[in-house]
Amino acid sequence: MKKSLLTLICLIFAVGITQAQLLPTFKLGIKGALGFSSLSSDGRFFNSDTKTGFQLGAWGRVGIAGFHVQPEAYYASKRVGVETDLNGGESGEATFKSFDVPLLLGTRIGLGPIGVRIQAGPVFSFAQDGKVNFTTATQWDRYKKTSTGLIGGIGADISKFTVDLRYEHGLTDLNESPDYNQKIRMWTIGVGFAFL
Repeated sequence: MKKSLLTLICLIFAVGITQAQLLPTFKLGIKGALGFSSLSSDGRFFNSDTKTGFQLGAWGRVGIAGFHVQPEAYYASKRVGVETDLNGGESGEATFKSFDVPLLLGTRIGLGPIGVRIQAGPVFSFAQDGKVNFTTATQWDRYKKTSTGLIGGIGADISKFTVDLRYEHGLTDLNESPDYNQKIRMWTIGVGFAFL
């Protein structure tokens, strides 16, 4: 009798979890993040050091059956340290200001308000003013206004709060010159709040 009762309780619990995962979910929130970026280059034109920038924006999440789509939109300031081979060597910083739109696909593991997420997807960047601000004596103005990349990472949900650790890998050569192959690489750690 006890085994039958225990089996029935486990069955009800399993059906409840399955039905909960089949119901669609929707979240909407705000986020902020610190970004640690560098600019890779295939040539010997310059070396890049990691500098700290930031992201501010909003996110949404639509999920069903344990999977979700999470579009985001945020303003990003990506800073990199630059050391060139020009004019006997120059050093300074470059700032890429952009409006970024990631489209992440992922899954969430957990029960109720606490869970862990794995996410990945493309990111589309649109330069704020089409320029890159360099603090070196040499000015470059041949940078593209749009670029794409891939983002992947892990995150945690604790009630309405979110925490994310991500890596962004640039796919687009940012410089219009065919002589340089420059791509953004960035780690971010962010926090967010879901108000829906």
